[in-house]
Amino acid sequence: MGRAGGWSLARQLFALQAAIAGIVLIGLAMASYLQLRDAERMATAEEMLSIAHTMAASPEVLAALDDPDPSAVLQPLAERVRIDTATDFVVVMSPEGIRYTHPTRSEIGRRFVGTIGPAAAGDSQFTETYTGTLGPSVRAVVPVFDGGRVVALVSVGRSITAVARDLERQVPLVLGAVAVALLLAAAGSWLVSRWLRRSTHDLGPAELARMYEYYDAVLHAVREGLLLLDRDGRVQLVNDEARRLLALPADVNGSRVDEIGLPAPLGEALADGQPRDDEIHLTADRIVVVSQGAARWAGRYLGTVVTLRDHTELRQLVSELQTVRGFADSLHAQAHEAANQLHTVISLIELGRADEALEFATAELETAQHLTDAVVSGISVPEVAALVIGKAAAAGERGVELCLEEGTHVPAGLADPRDLVTIVGNLLDNAIDAAQDGPEPRWVRFGAGVDDDAVELRFSDSGPGIAPEDAERAFERGFSTKPHDGMGRGLGLALVRRAAQRHGGAVHLAGRAEFTVRLPLVRA
Repeated sequence: MGRAGGWSLARQLFALQAAIAGIVLIGLAMASYLQLRDAERMATAEEMLSIAHTMAASPEVLAALDDPDPSAVLQPLAERVRIDTATDFVVVMSPEGIRYTHPTRSEIGRRFVGTIGPAAAGDSQFTETYTGTLGPSVRAVVPVFDGGRVVALVSVGRSITAVARDLERQVPLVLGAVAVALLLAAAGSWLVSRWLRRSTHDLGPAELARMYEYYDAVLHAVREGLLLLDRDGRVQLVNDEARRLLALPADVNGSRVDEIGLPAPLGEALADGQPRDDEIHLTADRIVVVSQGAARWAGRYLGTVVTLRDHTELRQLVSELQTVRGFADSLHAQAHEAANQLHTVISLIELGRADEALEFATAELETAQHLTDAVVSGISVPEVAALVIGKAAAAGERGVELCLEEGTHVPAGLADPRDLVTIVGNLLDNAIDAAQDGPEPRWVRFGAGVDDDAVELRFSDSGPGIAPEDAERAFERGFSTKPHDGMGRGLGLALVRRAAQRHGGAVHLAGRAEFTVRLPLVRA
């Protein structure tokens, strides 16, 4: 799907990340500047406080206060300290705030502009930012003690302009750090954008959304089941039809295909990742045709794609068609045989042997009627009764005698007639095939009876039977003692077991050539 225009998702993400990174870093730079400014002012205040304490503790200051003209001694001392400490003013004043010193001589003798109350009260840790005669400044005001009495005050300060100059020397470092961070963020965003561009094939958000909507709609609209497995055999995608055919729960994504409750042969077949074409497998209640192939993109192996088709109804229709065809063939054979018998009776009459003709016709009629009467009286499910009569005729054509055991009874309502036809039809077909391959006399016996609230169906034949070591494998999909013909051979016994289990029953190999099916008897 080509791009319809506009920026790709990768390009939009890169622009968005770049904008976010720029905004965050600009905010970080501003916050760092403000923090540095506050830190610089606090450091300046601590420095001013330290200088003021040193000045207040100087013996020269106490001595000058006793002089009739303190300014004459204190002014040179204050200026020397101001120059040595690179401060903007060092002011010594009386407790009332009258200046003894000042960088501007005209201000000597005037009242100090600022807060002196805390220091006059004995607070030796007072600092503030205040606008005085020299402009805004960071200052400290401390008392001068003489015997525990405040006799003077000392204020030392540095202008805000000087503090800002000190801060400006650190601004290039902050800006450099921000620039490096911005470059790293841009490089990281570019790498992410490049990876995303490869992953999304340079498509935009609208195109990705549209593609997902279309693909999801197509995925769930197809009539075939679809599974997408990754390289480790884990389910990555499953559509509605696949969930229905395999009876999958809602949370199978991410699970291994052989661990989601599928029959073992089907789970193992899907997990190995090998190519498969129209293989027939059985689920709990369905027959599915499985095809599997490799999923590749740009020559890279992604996993496997599995398609599933429901073969259940088709298989049932084929089975019913075969039954109907068997009935038709049986009727055709019976019609042909009846014609032969009729010609025989007519010929005997023409030869004047009426007694022999009557005896011959009566014997044939009794033989056919006896089996029909036994089936109709013992089997109360019409579909099964018709099936047994048809199979008897088909077996007779192949030189196999199908016998009904004395006392055979199949009650009505035992199970779904379709499942009963599957069970009886497949087991009779297998028995007739086995008997035909065995030595004479060739026979098949079918019997049924009620036993402990269950109906037991019995099938035996004169064929070679199944080896004991294959007793359990005989019920697996694909097992057959006859050559495969590519038409799903090896499903009969597996279908019989599935049909019996659907009704709470079971099927067992009672001997080499005898099968027993037990179905619970449902009582009204």
